[in-house]
Amino acid sequence: MKRFRTRGFTLIEVMIVVAIVGILAAVAWPSYKQHVVRAARVQAQAELLDLASLQEKIFLNSNGYSASVTAAYNGSSAGGLGRTSGMTNDGRYALTLSVDGATPPQTFVLTATPASGGTQVGDGTISVSESGSRTCSPTCGPQGAATW
Repeated sequence: MKRFRTRGFTLIEVMIVVAIVGILAAVAWPSYKQHVVRAARVQAQAELLDLASLQEKIFLNSNGYSASVTAAYNGSSAGGLGRTSGMTNDGRYALTLSVDGATPPQTFVLTATPASGGTQVGDGTISVSESGSRTCSPTCGPQGAATW
């Protein structure tokens, strides 16, 4: 009788491959999650700087800053910054604007706070003011920086 050799993988070979893939996934997943959080934070920082630049344009036009993130933009301090949702473009941060009590406002602080239930929870708030100061509260990222 002639024996034919079967070709294919043995159960042990398949289990070794599954174990290797599992180990690689266990190492890669946390790194990927950190990258997503860091990329979203950088995007929010860029959007804050864009909105601060828009505030400076408004100040040049009307000698005061806008007091609203969500009102329509009209180029003056009576209007807003035109963000109808009050969120960053990716929806991971809520945008708020604090101004002084003067009319028209002479100072502002734009703040991005992580949206609840999202990937950014626990990352801290980031803000920028009319003076150009950039802060993180309590800190930004795993390095613990208080500024950006």
